[in-house]
Amino acid sequence: MVVLRHHSKMEETMSPFALTPARKERLADIVYGQILTEISSGQHNAGDKLPSEAELSLRFGVSRPVVREALLRLGSDGLVQSRRGIGTFVSKKPSTRLTELADSSELSWYLRAFEPRIVLETEAARLAAERRTRADIERARTAIEELRVAIAAGELGQAQDIAFHEAIAEAAGNDFFGALLNDLRAPVTQTMNIGLELARGRSAGRRLRIIEEHTRVLDAIAAGDGEASASYMKYHLLQARAALLDAQHLEASQALGGGPQR
Repeated sequence: MVVLRHHSKMEETMSPFALTPARKERLADIVYGQILTEISSGQHNAGDKLPSEAELSLRFGVSRPVVREALLRLGSDGLVQSRRGIGTFVSKKPSTRLTELADSSELSWYLRAFEPRIVLETEAARLAAERRTRADIERARTAIEELRVAIAAGELGQAQDIAFHEAIAEAAGNDFFGALLNDLRAPVTQTMNIGLELARGRSAGRRLRIIEEHTRVLDAIAAGDGEASASYMKYHLLQARAALLDAQHLEASQALGGGPQR
């Protein structure tokens, strides 16, 4: 039996056998990361059938419910597809760099952070369209321009990216939006770092697309169009999430000039 081992990049001083870093990590997250690593490395390719729950349970030394939870999460992320009575099959292969940029078991945690972000920031954008001030618009526009300069200089631009999202939260006119976004700062920062690093390794078009998505959100807010603001913000966050998991699909959507349908 293969005993599950995990060494968090966030907890370098811990034993490599530790399963519980400072953030209470779930076994399902670790199994998720192990399977994701196997998929991204090419051990399992798109269309391949994964080992059964029983086989994975024995391999990782965990219970079948833990494996089932990990597979369900991989399915919700579009990475695998379960076919009743047949098994679980790989749907798509993320970039091989994904698990080089972050600890594989922490990726599930980072990806889950998008769910509250989408709810929070979509509504913040909607309210910002009603409550924004000239200073709010200028602050957000400055963040976009500084991100443009950073990307052109070959920098990651993570600080400027965060500054834009913080500006929109502040423009919503309710301090709780900023406070809640700050509570998510650790996973938000990590996903931005990973996403921007992946974008830097791809075509210039994707990097420019990030700026374009920010600009669409801000233009809609400046115009006072709450529905468009919310729609563009949701689209932007969904694209950011997709960039982590499915590079080929994302690049194809950029080439086709993708955007939210209104």
